[in-house]
Amino acid sequence: MAEPIRDAAFWSWLKAEMKEAAFGLGIDDIGVASAEPFTELKGRLIQHREQGFESGFEERDLDKRTDPSLLFEQPLSIIAISVAYPSKLPHPPRSEPGARRGILSRSAWGEDYHSVLRNRLQRLEEWLQARVPELRAESMVDTGELSDRAVAERAGIGWSGKNSFIMNRKHGTFIYLAEMITNLPLQPDSPLLDNCGSCTKCIDSCPTGALIGPGQLNAQRCISFVTQTKEMVSEELMRKIGNRLYGCDTCQIVCPVNKGINVTRHPEFQADPEQVKPLLVPLLQLSNREFKERFGTNAASWRGKKPIQRNAVIALGNFREASAVPELVQVLQEDARPVLRGTAAWALGRIGGAEAEAALAQAAEQESDSEARSWAERSLAALRAERAATAVAEPAAAGEM
Repeated sequence: MAEPIRDAAFWSWLKAEMKEAAFGLGIDDIGVASAEPFTELKGRLIQHREQGFESGFEERDLDKRTDPSLLFEQPLSIIAISVAYPSKLPHPPRSEPGARRGILSRSAWGEDYHSVLRNRLQRLEEWLQARVPELRAESMVDTGELSDRAVAERAGIGWSGKNSFIMNRKHGTFIYLAEMITNLPLQPDSPLLDNCGSCTKCIDSCPTGALIGPGQLNAQRCISFVTQTKEMVSEELMRKIGNRLYGCDTCQIVCPVNKGINVTRHPEFQADPEQVKPLLVPLLQLSNREFKERFGTNAASWRGKKPIQRNAVIALGNFREASAVPELVQVLQEDARPVLRGTAAWALGRIGGAEAEAALAQAAEQESDSEARSWAERSLAALRAERAATAVAEPAAAGEM
């Protein structure tokens, strides 16, 4: 049997056919990048690490992050894909006194994007295999060694915005990215020109100043990363978190490129309003089983319930939600996790009142964990100082009448 002809014309035809088929495979944009090492990226990553700006979730080996040949034998091309997700929540429930709600970022609406994009890449691989039986491929979704954004930029999916997101002409930054390293000699696409111009709205609007320059992100201050950690959060960052339970969309919301974009064609990403904007108090006592049933198919579940419960406590403190004091006192006194107890101490200090103060006084004496006890002591001292200042101010005000 004669070997199939695999000349330049064939590979050009295959690439064109692949792009034509992408939409039907559930892919919103597709491009091809060379498999050459990402030399410039490696230099930036080294500097990023030296400055202490990494999130801690990245692949530690910078060579693997920037050299596809260390991950795949004789790579010839990398196919990059993007799948768009919605930016607007239909009929969002109201957050109001006595019924305060948190919010999950848009990247955590609907089904976990990791599983959705793996499905899309599997469809693409099967499509390619049917036309090139000798195909070899290695697919990656977010948790792979390569930088999804660097691959997408090289493949012409979009340009790298000042908010460090890849910006697509059709779908803005509301896109998930993934890639497939292959042994197919496909002609690379050309990167897009930067279209941000002089706009700095994302940098100016970042709640914590984590965007330290165009495309430069200090992940240690980025709320999107901070909400995924499991440790105690600093006082400053807790106040900045607001009612965010997972992620942060500020730099995407203010971006002019994103104005009016809301892609709803993928049913997997249709949000359940009660899941992505949940009541805060019920989250505090969720069991592992209840958490898995409610959030198990969601991208926000990958770190478990602890970060989301901690962030719910922070949100109640930022709302100064007095009706939640009994539940927060219960966390302070009964939760087995010192981080949750310390965070509850902070939140009670923000809310104040006799019940909160009494619970903090007890925790300041009896708390066994030194960090949680320190938060109780600080919150208690602040409440007492505030009460003392109020007591002094009231007679003075009365004397002026």
